[in-house]
Amino acid sequence: MKALSTCLYCQHHNPPGESECRRCGMPLPALAAKAEARRLRRFQWFCIGLTIFCVIMFFWLPRSIP
Repeated sequence: MKALSTCLYCQHHNPPGESECRRCGMPLPALAAKAEARRLRRFQWFCIGLTIFCVIMFFWLPRSIP
C-alpha cells in the first residue's frame, strides 16, 4: 500500500495517486519535482538559444557607422 501524500503548503494528507491537494489545490511533492525539472530544462534551452542568438548578432551586425 502506498503512503499518503502530504501537501507541503497546508499539510493535508491526500490519498495516493492524487496530483493536487484536495484542500488547497497545490501540486503534490512528487509532481512538483517533475515540474521543477521541466522548468530547469526549459531555462537551460532558453540560455543556450540566447547565447546562440547573441553570437549570431555579434557577427551579423555592422561594426562601423556608415
